Amino acid sequence: MTLSPPPSPSSATARILVVDDEPQIRRFLDISLRAQGYRTLLADSAGAALPMLATQAPDLVVLDLGLPDRDGLDLLRDLRGWSQVPVVVLTVRADEQEKVAALDAGANDYVTKPFGIQELMARIRALLRTHAAPQDASPIFDDGELRVDLARREVTLRGDSIALSRKEYALLALLVRHAGRVVTQPQILRDVWGPTHQEDTHYLRILVAKLRQKLGDDAAAPRWIATEPGVGLRLLRHPPET
Repeated sequence: MTLSPPPSPSSATARILVVDDEPQIRRFLDISLRAQGYRTLLADSAGAALPMLATQAPDLVVLDLGLPDRDGLDLLRDLRGWSQVPVVVLTVRADEQEKVAALDAGANDYVTKPFGIQELMARIRALLRTHAAPQDASPIFDDGELRVDLARREVTLRGDSIALSRKEYALLALLVRHAGRVVTQPQILRDVWGPTHQEDTHYLRILVAKLRQKLGDDAAAPRWIATEPGVGLRLLRHPPET
């Protein structure tokens, strides 16, 4: 097997997570990546990949779409809720609509099987160069009372699990990802409801009220969700109580 020249020392230390249910593909990529100096993590399902994504902080993900427990697109959408790690989709799905869906869901590149290993390695090197930036913040927000685990989609308040609707969780996760900073109303409406709802501010008022009620938060004296009049919302950051 002939490969391109090894990557530079700075990128050679990159950790790459391969998520694929085919043992032969995982083994082939593991050997190929390690031959180029990369460190590898291997997962055969979405369930196996999520803990690695949350705790091992890979620098890049090679993701198959046909996973045994979940569709790879669903895993990608969940991942984009808390991380911007570059993702190369590697799949047998060659249909243009599948490619469009993956790119819209947050994939950085799309390679179809069967694939050329030299081309895949070149795409990986290019993405690592482009995304050579500080690591994503921890996917867990915890101030001692409110705990939001973005990787596991779990919300607890003083140790008790909080059941949130899909949109309630989407709003809270968006605020957590920007904790301490104002998230504008148009951005919230676009991210939670889609680009055609950026004028529907009444949706947001209703959703915020429901989320505050479940968190026991007071709009007049907020513990977590503060309103910046005419601008948007901000998640207040409090140090954990000792």
